Amino acid sequence: MSDTHDDLPHSEELAADIAEAEAEAGLDDGLGPIDALIAERDQWKDRALRAVAEAENTKKRAETQSNDARAYAIQRFARDLLGVADNLERALQAAPKDADAGEAGLVTGLELTQKSLLQAFESNNLKRVAPEPGEAFDPHLHQAMMEQVSDSVQGGQVIQTLQAGYALFGRTVRPAMVVVAAKGSGAAAGNAAYAAAGTTGGNFDQKA
Repeated sequence: MSDTHDDLPHSEELAADIAEAEAEAGLDDGLGPIDALIAERDQWKDRALRAVAEAENTKKRAETQSNDARAYAIQRFARDLLGVADNLERALQAAPKDADAGEAGLVTGLELTQKSLLQAFESNNLKRVAPEPGEAFDPHLHQAMMEQVSDSVQGGQVIQTLQAGYALFGRTVRPAMVVVAAKGSGAAAGNAAYAAAGTTGGNFDQKA
């Protein structure tokens, strides 16, 4: 009888070990050994996917912080150079169209200087913003200096760029100053103006 009683603690320990092994294998959840392995595989797969996603997010955050730091470092310097770019553009606009040989050489030099400056801007991600007529007005990149009716572009589109803007790493350093077409502009506005002129005796040249 004493031997039987002595074996009881060992039986309880064995039963506890079996229960623990079954719990680790998932048998206590009603899962077979294969199902438990599949569940464990799926768990590790999910962890791996989460780790990859977190690594990708960390990489993107690091790239964003690096770009922000670089942009902040050169933003003030870039703004100072914008005045140089503006003066070059004004000089070219004021240059005579029928210049003699000496003046033509000067104009060519200004054009080459402007080209080199803009290339330096581009290489440092400082991009010139000068919308063409008909482009949609973008409040993030453009500043409307005035609004007027146009018979050539639709309402909300740019009629003319008064001064080019610049964006550094996609962030506006200086918005482009533009003239924007008023609501109701376009072909319909042109036809209405023509009809009004005809009513009041105005004279419009007609294209053949």
